[in-house]
Amino acid sequence: MNTMVKYLSNLIDLSSAANEYISSISKQKTLEKGDVLINQGNKVDSIYFVEEGCMRSFRRDEKGKDHTLCFATKNSLISDFRSLHNSKLSGLTIECLKKANIIQFTSEDFYHALERFPELEFIHRKHLELRVSALEKRILNQLMLPASERYQKFLNNYSEIESIIPNYYIASYLGITQESLSRMRKNSM
Repeated sequence: MNTMVKYLSNLIDLSSAANEYISSISKQKTLEKGDVLINQGNKVDSIYFVEEGCMRSFRRDEKGKDHTLCFATKNSLISDFRSLHNSKLSGLTIECLKKANIIQFTSEDFYHALERFPELEFIHRKHLELRVSALEKRILNQLMLPASERYQKFLNNYSEIESIIPNYYIASYLGITQESLSRMRKNSM
């Protein structure tokens, strides 16, 4: 039984047919630090479940500056969902920040599973609602909160990875410079 099936079984009553189907469409992968899962500008056809490790989703602008959208850690789904939904080339790059074990599903298999097993559709909808809520909160925080408060929220949400990822990724996520992040850290000691 893969980790995703175990995770789902803790949330919902997963039928044995759904369990078997998920196992049959999943592909286990191990990624090393620095491996790229999705490249900005490429076609996206898969969704990934992070069993262990840490992934970063970001967009590089025309000046070469990275803008980190999110981090995915244990029991998270990650992909360029906007690209999947709109059948467009990826606007994001997804890279491995810490050695990761992931489960890959083609989007076709994933959405077929949602149609075939209502319990999966339910949990996926709940996941999407939580994701939209988190993204709304993140946007409002970026617009309304000073950098120091955004950093505290980052620490609350990502305490397990704060010490293992480079400062420039954290600064990119917060929308500040590395120097500002260093000053905030120094002042909070």
